[in-house]
Amino acid sequence: MALRKTKIVATLGPASSEEAVIERLVDAGMDVVRLNFSHGSAQDHIARAELVRDISRRSGCPVGVLCDLQGPKIRIGKFENDRILLKVGDKFILDAACKLGNQERVGLDYKTLPSEVEPGAVLLLDDGRIVLNVEAVDGGEVHCTVAVGGMLSNNKGINRQGGGLSAPALTLKDQEDIRTAVALEADYIAVSFPRSGEDIALARQLVVEAGGHAAIVAKIERAEAIDALEEIIDAADVIMVARGDLGVEVGDAAVPGLQKRMIRMARMRNKLVITATQMLESMISNPIPTRAEVSDVANAVLDGTDAVMLSGETAVGHYPVEAIQAMHRVCLEAEKEYDSHHLQAPINDEFEFVDEAIAMASVYAAEHLNVKAIAALTRSGSSVTWLSRSNTNVPIYALTTERNTRRKLTLYRGVYPYHIELPSQELGKILYDAEETLLRLGAVQRDDLMMLTFGEPIGNAGGTNTLQIVRVGEHKREQHSR
Repeated sequence: MALRKTKIVATLGPASSEEAVIERLVDAGMDVVRLNFSHGSAQDHIARAELVRDISRRSGCPVGVLCDLQGPKIRIGKFENDRILLKVGDKFILDAACKLGNQERVGLDYKTLPSEVEPGAVLLLDDGRIVLNVEAVDGGEVHCTVAVGGMLSNNKGINRQGGGLSAPALTLKDQEDIRTAVALEADYIAVSFPRSGEDIALARQLVVEAGGHAAIVAKIERAEAIDALEEIIDAADVIMVARGDLGVEVGDAAVPGLQKRMIRMARMRNKLVITATQMLESMISNPIPTRAEVSDVANAVLDGTDAVMLSGETAVGHYPVEAIQAMHRVCLEAEKEYDSHHLQAPINDEFEFVDEAIAMASVYAAEHLNVKAIAALTRSGSSVTWLSRSNTNVPIYALTTERNTRRKLTLYRGVYPYHIELPSQELGKILYDAEETLLRLGAVQRDDLMMLTFGEPIGNAGGTNTLQIVRVGEHKREQHSR
């Protein structure tokens, strides 16, 4: 399979939980699985993670695991007959005390909604498919007039146009789910609806207290998050451009520009980005994507996103494997047109870290010497982060003894993580093993130039301080001449 820089995150669900299907998803190019904690039990998620890890070991393809927390349930309740049809001009009540809804009213999972809206507010239900204008608030009842009608069914989400609902990002369920995610050794944990950097800091604290090491993903899906973008990005390891709820709150027309801004801001801060929601939505029921979807995925790649994500396409769709295959080929084609220089991180007058300076020097030299591959010997993955942000066209092979580092690097754009054994601390032997690993992978051939970055003394996490440029095979020729 051709090397693809942009990573693919795929959601597991009823359509993709069987062993044979997951094997095909890995073979098609899935890099990270998403476990959606809005559905299923803790044991379901643990079993799926174990199955993915087992398939990954057998296939030799590293696969990361992202656990996506449900977040606050800002939803209506259930209806007596599961659904109703609302027409423009109908009067309708959102009633915190209602048990089962009917044509006139429906209950609320989010009981504090009546205290957070006022006449003139606009509420959007079911991802904006239903629009209600608030006319009055009477105790626990929100009296509305239907502005945009349609079919409304059980448990659909509620957004307020322009944002402003105060539900906390981390519910009691989320806190319990963090412990489950740590138990299954999640590589990434995604926080839904954060409003500030404090929400991300709290999630990180809970992960650490549970004994975990997962990186934190901030899902940008509230209007308030846009005003706090810098602090959220700084607090997180990854951001997700979650275009569904975000588009409902800020308006669909604002999303493309925000997507570009968020990707640019995250890259400038050396953070990762996942672009998500409806990327190949039509492939839930069709074997090929629309041209508009292809352009959407390609534009995210051209913006510099680290990963693109599939949700319903792989979780409940009829063509989960085909969706991965389509994403793979679209990313490959877009990467041919990608101008790595216009998004290049500025070369600062001073670097804060030695491994950052080594990474920038590596990229500069590789681009000017026709180097075929960069092999980064790493324990923590720190130096690889800088290499990934550099937008180099040279493939980056992250060679590590650490299982957790290898799995985490599955999300980094342009990085290909592999396991390497280091039975010896002798530098010459270690570099020889790294060279042989790239030869075995087909990344280089005899007499190619390759680059090695590593730390001396060997084995110090975050200690990359050395760069070597070597011609493949020289070690053997030198030994033979002796």
